[in-house]
Amino acid sequence: MLPIVDVAAAVLLRPDGSFLLAQRPADKIWAGYWEFPGGKVEEGETKHEALIRELREELGISVLTAYPWITRVFPYPHATIRLSFFRVTEWLGEISALEGQRFSWQMPAAVEVEPVLPANISILRALQLPALYAISNVAELGVGVFLERLKTQLNAGLKMIQLREKAMSQTDFCQLAQQVVIMAHAQGAKVLLNADVELAKVVGADGVQLTSSQLATVAQRPDLAWCAASCHSTEELYRAQTLGCDFALLSPVLATQSHPGAASLGWERFAAISAGAAIPVYALGGLTRLDNTLAWRHGAQGIALLRQAW
Repeated sequence: MLPIVDVAAAVLLRPDGSFLLAQRPADKIWAGYWEFPGGKVEEGETKHEALIRELREELGISVLTAYPWITRVFPYPHATIRLSFFRVTEWLGEISALEGQRFSWQMPAAVEVEPVLPANISILRALQLPALYAISNVAELGVGVFLERLKTQLNAGLKMIQLREKAMSQTDFCQLAQQVVIMAHAQGAKVLLNADVELAKVVGADGVQLTSSQLATVAQRPDLAWCAASCHSTEELYRAQTLGCDFALLSPVLATQSHPGAASLGWERFAAISAGAAIPVYALGGLTRLDNTLAWRHGAQGIALLRQAW
């Protein structure tokens, strides 16, 4: 059995959404490949401590703010690497090539350098996900008001919507979905339909949000560009990863208006379940737009909002 090597990796993010990739120098294995900066966790170090040390030694910067994110386990021929990724949003100092490596700032949807280390490829896809995932609320707002508010939010930069309207007839939901897809795609936003894989294909949606009951029974990942799953436990999150979902919702974090009296996870439990997850996890339930930084601190991709999104 190959040894497991723990590595702390940094996704350095600038305000415009660009991130830093480094090219491995000629004297290292996989020379010429591009990767996220970082390095091995030394004995006695936490992953966060290793991240800070590696970025100081490799790039000459002092990390101010780093959020835990995704953990990927990848088997290379020489060893199995367990990469703990952090999103680094603040640092002091100018980035320098202290180990002779080349650097390049890239945008998530248009990476222009290659080849990228195999263990890092899935991270490039995860970086295309926004911090906010908005869930439709036509049931309370009505179709007209919802579409107006959707237009406003798309103009303000909303990039991903889940269309979830359990009370609508199939005909009405199909018509709504067609409208929402047209509006969203015109602004470069993604639309996922709740539960209905076939309708998502018909209306040209970007993907599907599987319910927890679907997650328990579906045999393979739906053939759509994006697939997410609604999870409430460690077991369901693991199932979502195994199925090949791109991301998950984990809920409820806090008490919600729609499920009064229902047990909630709380932030510490949310962090414990999502820790080590191989896919991005959105926090859902009882949150507001002001909770995004708090969600990042607990390892979330971001927040999913229902009423608060509109």
